[in-house]
Amino acid sequence: MTLTRDQAWTQLTEWTRTDALRKHARAVELVMRAAAARYGAGAPDIEAFGIAGMLHDADYEAWPEEHPKKIVAWLRERGEQAIAHAISAHYTKWAVPYETQLDKALLACDELTGFVGACCHVREGGIGTLEVKSVTKKLKDKGFAAKVERAEIAAGCELLRVELEEHIAFVIEALRPHGAELGILGRAAAAN
Repeated sequence: MTLTRDQAWTQLTEWTRTDALRKHARAVELVMRAAAARYGAGAPDIEAFGIAGMLHDADYEAWPEEHPKKIVAWLRERGEQAIAHAISAHYTKWAVPYETQLDKALLACDELTGFVGACCHVREGGIGTLEVKSVTKKLKDKGFAAKVERAEIAAGCELLRVELEEHIAFVIEALRPHGAELGILGRAAAAN
């Protein structure tokens, strides 16, 4: 892998101006870095998993109708075929096959990371007090975070052969140490 995290972040911030989408990119990066140890080969996979998480929506804000064509092309130009494939596969409308643990983990982590973040915003204690049962309850409420593709979360868990509740716990624990950076400390913190 030749692409560095700094180069990836520079590209993300060039194409992504809103703080909310940058925080989502960072959150998915953090979860994917943890996923490298849990679902991948550990240390050798950390950078690729993290950069895939960071860049998966990098072109969405600037070119929503073309997403993810721009970021996939940008990655392929740099020889990052595995990351480009994972990002292609995460866009389920393209029906790209899930061939690697990176592909599967990105599908499983992207939507769920965003959903966990949404759960944090409506809780007094945010990520600090968030429990698996609260997330599973909110997942059943189709009106809550309605744009989250629940079928993608389920498909990702199935591909990784992990129970939904176990995967939710994993995502919460991956995000918890970064609550302040991500702005997911809850309503109490937002009020201060």
